[in-house]
Amino acid sequence: MYKLNKVFFHLVISAFVVLLFGSCTDPIGYPAKLRVHYDDDYSELLRNDAYSKEVSVTGIQIFKEKVSCGYAVIEMLAKWQNKPITEDTLSSGDCDIITTAIGSGFLREMHDQFPEWETTRCVNITNTELLKKIYTSLDNGFPVPIEFPSRNTPSEWVLHYGLVTLMDLGKNKVVVQNPHGGYEEIYTVDGFIRTARYESYRDMEWYFKAGFNMGIFNKNTIYIMRNKWEVRNAE
Repeated sequence: MYKLNKVFFHLVISAFVVLLFGSCTDPIGYPAKLRVHYDDDYSELLRNDAYSKEVSVTGIQIFKEKVSCGYAVIEMLAKWQNKPITEDTLSSGDCDIITTAIGSGFLREMHDQFPEWETTRCVNITNTELLKKIYTSLDNGFPVPIEFPSRNTPSEWVLHYGLVTLMDLGKNKVVVQNPHGGYEEIYTVDGFIRTARYESYRDMEWYFKAGFNMGIFNKNTIYIMRNKWEVRNAE
C-alpha cells in the first residue's frame, strides 16, 4: 500500500518538524488524545447476543497483488460483481500513478469503479464502532476493505489494504483476505483490533510514525459500501 519514497517523507516531515516535536504521542507516534478516542473497551459487545452469530460474504476470489494492494482489493470486489476491472486496467487508466497509495485515493477509486455503491471511509473510529460496522456490513452482504499492516518479509512491514469477509464474535474469529501474499488471514478479535490499530507493527519506522502523527495514515480505518438505491429508500 505505502511503499513511499523515503526522501519524500524527509521533505514532508521537515516542513512539519515543529508540529511533531510539540505533540504528545502514544508508543507508535499517534496523538494521545486521539488514542483515548479510538481505544475503547469493546468487551461488552462480545457478550451482546445481537452480535453473536457468524456473518460472512462468500464468492470472493483471493489472489496475490501484481501492482498495488489497493488495486488488488478493487479487482477482488470487481470479480465478485462480475465487472471487467483489473489491476492492469486501473494502473493504465491512472497513467501508472498508484492512486490508492493513500486512503483518500482509494476512496475516489471506489466511487469511480462502483458508482452504484455509496462508499464511506470511516477513520479513527472506536474499537466498538469498528467491530459493529464490519459486522453490520457483512450481515448486509458487503465485505469490508480495511487499512492494516502486513509483513512484506519476515523483517519488513508495509501499510496495506485487505478485505474482511467473515466475523464470528461468539467464536472469537475474524477473517481477512490479504492480497499481499494472496492468502486468507484468521485473527482472534483481540488480534484483529491490535492489527487495525497497527499495534502488531513492531519497531515501526520513524517516518511512518510521523505519517500517523500528521494524519497521512490512520488507525481503525475501514470502507463501508451500501447500494445507493437502498440508501435512498431508507431516507
